[in-house]
Amino acid sequence: MKIFEEGVLVAKKDLYAKHTDIDVPNLHVLKLLQSLKSRGYVTERFSWLHFYYFLTNEGIEYLREFLHVPADVVPATLKKSAPRTGRPPGVGGP
Repeated sequence: MKIFEEGVLVAKKDLYAKHTDIDVPNLHVLKLLQSLKSRGYVTERFSWLHFYYFLTNEGIEYLREFLHVPADVVPATLKKSAPRTGRPPGVGGP
């Protein structure tokens, strides 16, 4: 499930279009996420005709149990990024 892999899902407020990342009608995506929101499994933000849904810790646990995902698999939003070393290219120095 895309939202479990990424930890976030964006859906345009267009009930008649297909979702851009998933091959299903956008209405189905919005209604599924509305249901998850009512249970407290996702939080919702709305900006510029787009809904942004973020998994909560409870949502991660629920989807892990429902989809039978191993405990070592976590959404991308919870993965630690590699530490940056040194200066970014082109900043400071000769």
